[in-house]
Amino acid sequence: MIFSTITRRCMAAIAFAAPASVLAFPTGPVEWVVPYAAGGGSDVVARVIASEMTRTLGQPIVTNNKPGAGTNIGAAYAAKAKADGHVVLTADTATLATNQFLYTKPGYNAEQDFVPVGLIARFPMILVVHADVPAKNLQEFMAWAKAQNKPVAYGSPGAGSPHHLAIELFSDVSGLKLLHAPYKGAAPAVQDVIGGQIPFMFIDTAAGGSHIRAGKLRAIGVASLKRVAHFETIPTLSEQGLAGFEAYAWQGMVAPAKTPAATVETLNRTLLKAIDTQAVKTRFEALGLEATPGSPNDMTAYAKTEREKWGKVIKAKAIRLD
Repeated sequence: MIFSTITRRCMAAIAFAAPASVLAFPTGPVEWVVPYAAGGGSDVVARVIASEMTRTLGQPIVTNNKPGAGTNIGAAYAAKAKADGHVVLTADTATLATNQFLYTKPGYNAEQDFVPVGLIARFPMILVVHADVPAKNLQEFMAWAKAQNKPVAYGSPGAGSPHHLAIELFSDVSGLKLLHAPYKGAAPAVQDVIGGQIPFMFIDTAAGGSHIRAGKLRAIGVASLKRVAHFETIPTLSEQGLAGFEAYAWQGMVAPAKTPAATVETLNRTLLKAIDTQAVKTRFEALGLEATPGSPNDMTAYAKTEREKWGKVIKAKAIRLD
């Protein structure tokens, strides 16, 4: 009886002392920080997944768009948030793999300020050209580019974007001389390729898929090791001669460092369940996205590999954004 009483008292004391985040999560709305403007691909992905996660968590997930500085503004904001799971961040290629090489002071530390929750999706990249470019495959494209009397211009959503870095890698492995024309976002870059102001670019399936299907852009090849679902008629660049060439834009969810492990596990489990719903699958199919569900450890390993890969490209090309 005495032991039972002491045990109950000890358990009560432990429960009283334990952080609320350990005892119950979530205790209120969850803020999902998206470091891009509303309406873009990342915003759409976050909102459709948040809707499904809300059903499981029993608390609303509110999207908070904080665009600017290549995701640095949103990332720095999330890094300073309370580490209890009630603030999460869409962290992508820029946030976790390239910004530390592109900016002197990004405002956060990609490896120390966040704990991974899980990967969400990859955005396959497709090499596309204007209708007047006389090329229908990689061999013809390279022959055309080499025949020009000056470096061939290409567009991108911005300096340091995954699309820009994919072309820099493409330039290295293909030997082509190219000239970068950065834009402020994917939409204006795509429109100038369609209009013929810029002859080509790498575009992700979310931003360029509808234009490819409509015949406004001609696809030369996919920057992945296997053909992309719903774009199966487009051969990969690897199978056309650039063996092993691969470049994606990707994103996942992270939380502030020191978020309790139990809370991270709850978020991961809920995220995986959401990605597996028909609503999310349908939306991903429409955007041409490849779902990449996995554990926090899977995300850590993937981000590390991407940092090493793109860090080498950025350093070799001496690309700086400040």
